[in-house]
Amino acid sequence: MGYVAVSGDAETARIGRRDILVAWRGTVAPTEWYTDLKTSLQPLGKTNIKVQRGFLSIYSSKGEFTRYNRLSASEQVMEEIRKLVNFFRDRGEEVSLTICGHSLGGALALLNAYNAATYFKENIHFKEKLKELGVKTLRVVVKQDIVPKLPGFILNTILNKFTSVTRRLKWIYRHVGTQLKLDVLMSPYLTRDPDYTGSHNLETYLHLLDGHISKTLKFRWNARRDVALVNKTTDMLIKELKIPEFWYQKPFKGLMLNQYGRWVKPGRRPEHIPSPLSIGHNHDLSL
Repeated sequence: MGYVAVSGDAETARIGRRDILVAWRGTVAPTEWYTDLKTSLQPLGKTNIKVQRGFLSIYSSKGEFTRYNRLSASEQVMEEIRKLVNFFRDRGEEVSLTICGHSLGGALALLNAYNAATYFKENIHFKEKLKELGVKTLRVVVKQDIVPKLPGFILNTILNKFTSVTRRLKWIYRHVGTQLKLDVLMSPYLTRDPDYTGSHNLETYLHLLDGHISKTLKFRWNARRDVALVNKTTDMLIKELKIPEFWYQKPFKGLMLNQYGRWVKPGRRPEHIPSPLSIGHNHDLSL
């Protein structure tokens, strides 16, 4: 689901602190897509704060019958964060925590940030509590990407304009953090034809971020990220660049040479494969 990394000595000296980075990936497995669509609100722990049921399930569910999620994603990441924070603080270093993610990973990053900042009183809503806890959130969206507008594409968009009235409504989703809105049309390298799948792709986001200076200035001419990466798993680049669409594939298309000299798909023991259903448990999704 992601990685936990720590800044090296050179970067730590540059920014003036030891930064712990947690990065969450987006939706991959079909079972995750299914769970993403579970849009009902569910209490967060024993509080009156409510978040999207599917995202919370992915973050907090666990099962005894698989190797990789006998502890939930929440328990695994918090154990690692606590270990690292204590280690570097014991060395007398200042420590910061950066949590990020794309798509589903963005939702998990918010839950993780909340998880890391809590020991709080109940009866306060998720967005307000994050602000109270001092959690700084940057929400990056692409104008042509429909996914960040869900759930409640039309209804929530209209009602959120009346925040003073709707902030206490239990059935309204509210976006968290400061929003940075990017536009596919700002890049001279991206096609003008609407491609909603490509607009949601992480490489499209990274390309637009790399070239962004401000709303009033053009795409950065000296952007460093290789533009070919945009077409790694999309067809978003203009044809004049002559970069093949969907060009990335695994070496040997994922096959490996076994001990008998035959090319086969790598095997995994059944108990080592994360399962969407834990036998004898009522969890929505096991990581």
